[in-house]
Amino acid sequence: MPRRLRLLIGTVGMLAFVCLYAPIAMALADSRIAETPPAIQAVLYSILGIGWILPLMPLIKWMERPD
Repeated sequence: MPRRLRLLIGTVGMLAFVCLYAPIAMALADSRIAETPPAIQAVLYSILGIGWILPLMPLIKWMERPD
């Protein structure tokens, strides 16, 4: 598969994932995290903020593979 096609497929996949992940993360932040102490909130918001990267790393590696 040409690299250009992989980039297109990967970009669409990343956008779809983030469009699903963002509302779930916001719902978690609104319902559960708002009741915790501020120090715990900072840690949990950081985890939610970078949490989308870990599931997408294999996709990003696949996209960047040479032809």
